[in-house]
Amino acid sequence: MIVAIDGPAGSGKSTVASTLASRLGFHYLDTGAMYRALTWIARRDGTDLADGPALAALAVAHPLSFGLDGHLEMDGEDVTAPIRDAEIDRLVPTVAGHPEVREVMRQRQRALAVAGDSVIEGRDIGTVVAPDAEVKVFLLADESERARRRTQDRPGVPAETLAADLRSRDERDAVNTRPAEDAVLLDTTVLSVDDVVERIAELVERVR
Repeated sequence: MIVAIDGPAGSGKSTVASTLASRLGFHYLDTGAMYRALTWIARRDGTDLADGPALAALAVAHPLSFGLDGHLEMDGEDVTAPIRDAEIDRLVPTVAGHPEVREVMRQRQRALAVAGDSVIEGRDIGTVVAPDAEVKVFLLADESERARRRTQDRPGVPAETLAADLRSRDERDAVNTRPAEDAVLLDTTVLSVDDVVERIAELVERVR
């Protein structure tokens, strides 16, 4: 079974998806982290972030994998922590915006998804990556709440900077951030993580 969780930055995708996967005993796949990892390795190797074909080739040469705990590994190295750097935040939209890169990543995501029961989160999951997912959820939240969550996730970065970055990401990601026609919309603004996880778990139980 595949559970697809979409939504904009700060809507709670990562926390909800990882918690849900742990509860269900499913694999957790954070597709956004995959683009972050590619950005990180491109910086490490000096690859031009404006060169889509070169970045796609880099992604093919360095396939990404997830450990059972959700940690992301590349070339045998755990890159879970370094890809959350604020500089990666700034650069990843450029990398993810290349069609060649998205195609390589989607192929990898689909291959990982069908390897077993999975919770997949990111953008265009229910519409493009896993359109046949048995459960599709699109998370929403007020912009102010999403900005507050980002501030918690990025200590030391000014709140004003994070809020501005969030608005810019919303604009850039708009084309890839839309719910599938059969997705369940869930506003997380005033809900706890446990509340959201419980509601999605109920959806899973209905289709099992």
